[in-house]
Amino acid sequence: MPRAVVTRPPTARPPGRREARALAVLGLSAFVVGTAEFVVVGVLDRISTGLHVSVGTVGLLVTAYALGVCVGGPALTALTIRLPRRFLLCAALALYTLANGMAAVADGFTALLVVRAVAGAVHGLFVGVASAAAASLVGPDRKGRAVAVVFGGIAAANLLGVPLATYAGHVLPWQWVFAGIAVLGCVALGLTLAVVPQVANSGHGALGAQTRHVLTRPALLALGTGVLLFCGQFTVFTLLGTYLQRVTGVSGGAVGVFLLVFGAAGSVGTLVGGRFADRDAGTTLVVAGVVLTADLGVLFLVGGHPVPTALALAVFGLFGFGLAPALQLRTIELAGPGGDLASTLGASAGNAGIAAGSALAGWFGTRYGVAGLPLAAAGICGATLPLVWALRRMKPPRGVAEVSPGAPDPSTEVAVVGG
Repeated sequence: MPRAVVTRPPTARPPGRREARALAVLGLSAFVVGTAEFVVVGVLDRISTGLHVSVGTVGLLVTAYALGVCVGGPALTALTIRLPRRFLLCAALALYTLANGMAAVADGFTALLVVRAVAGAVHGLFVGVASAAAASLVGPDRKGRAVAVVFGGIAAANLLGVPLATYAGHVLPWQWVFAGIAVLGCVALGLTLAVVPQVANSGHGALGAQTRHVLTRPALLALGTGVLLFCGQFTVFTLLGTYLQRVTGVSGGAVGVFLLVFGAAGSVGTLVGGRFADRDAGTTLVVAGVVLTADLGVLFLVGGHPVPTALALAVFGLFGFGLAPALQLRTIELAGPGGDLASTLGASAGNAGIAAGSALAGWFGTRYGVAGLPLAAAGICGATLPLVWALRRMKPPRGVAEVSPGAPDPSTEVAVVGG
């Protein structure tokens, strides 16, 4: 009797213990990086007093970091495009730890400014490499959830790491905050060396080859969409504390409670968004974009009422953070062989949007008042809806399969049946 070949479609398998530990370490590392990114905002006044410069001048530390992510991150990626991912992860964490250690001993504002710009560049490299490495640790049916672990670490930093570091910076010298982050960086580096295995690069070829794949309409559209979506969100988030005080009428510790609601919803949204991205990243983007736009409009309408405002902020955090894994995954998919470069450019696009949104918030708030910020943000996010719809319909480059649940892929099992 002739033997027949039966092809079994792959089943959704959870990651093994080794992969699960590696993902947890990547999430912890992202938590350290996220804490260091935003903690300056909470200790601006302390740095201002300690270095004898104005608070406005100290604010340049935030700008320098953002520029480091936007410009330095892709530059470092270009220089290291052929290096193994595990080596890059360790090198990025080592440099980040060193930068925060140097910030702790900086004896002047100029030195601190330079160190923060370098840290931002390393941040851009790390987020790109970590998210691509996380996706490589699991099967095609779990890539969204794996990327969400990295972004979830950053979200958790906003929820837990930054408030704790801010508190520490007000009861201890501000230098101790950076020293503490450097210690955590050493821990993350040690765990990465011990736990994270070698992973294959998602991109192929030299920088020129990857650049050609990134400079295609689908990949550029994904990057541009990221800029606009984060610009819209940070148009209102940048001055959210001021909005809550002047429009909603809350003050003191109550502002912190509202921000906690937003942060907790964002942490949940990141993880849930990763699960939906595994099912269909394009559709997840469309749904999240529509709900986010509508919710920002609702926030404008109910901003004067505390309870509806808290509910609107929860939806804002849930869907605003929830779209990040899907957007990153879609960007890597549409870049095809340029995936390694695209993963870092995705982080840069987000930070470019944050910088633009922050600047727009300051201009709009000064000219028209903070009450209209949610409406302006809704307009910007609404402008992305045709773009996310187009992204949903686009296909990866030829030769790069877009795997959906239940579809055959390179991991397909082949069984031989016969007698």
